[in-house]
Amino acid sequence: MTDITGLPDGYEISTDPGRVDAERVHRWLSTDAYWAIGRPREKQDRAIAASLNFGVYDTASGEQTAYARVVTDGVTFAWLCDVYVDPSARGKGLGTALATAVREHLRPLGLRRILLATHDAHGVYAKAGFTGLERPDRWMAHVFGQ
Repeated sequence: MTDITGLPDGYEISTDPGRVDAERVHRWLSTDAYWAIGRPREKQDRAIAASLNFGVYDTASGEQTAYARVVTDGVTFAWLCDVYVDPSARGKGLGTALATAVREHLRPLGLRRILLATHDAHGVYAKAGFTGLERPDRWMAHVFGQ
């Protein structure tokens, strides 16, 4: 992927699943992401395999610095989840660039919506064009627990 608005020099975004550093992604999410603390490696690997994956990479070192995945039917709906930027790379606009890249990658599919949930990064996603639900009273969830 190229020409991502707001992507700082020295970084690139790729949807190549072969580039995902699954061990690093698991470590990030299972130890530092409030929504995935304690997630087993096997479960994370299955999630990666069943999703459209986006990685942000340092072009000099090739090291992965951020991750996001999308669960989608490719026709009407997508769920953006597991968005994570390495603490050493935060504050550079990578999260917003990543969310924007996801949006633009999915745009040609003609989806009706891309959903996500966040506790603390509303500003990041707002910069990429995401807004609160217009009618949250219409949405429901079933939670199986951990």
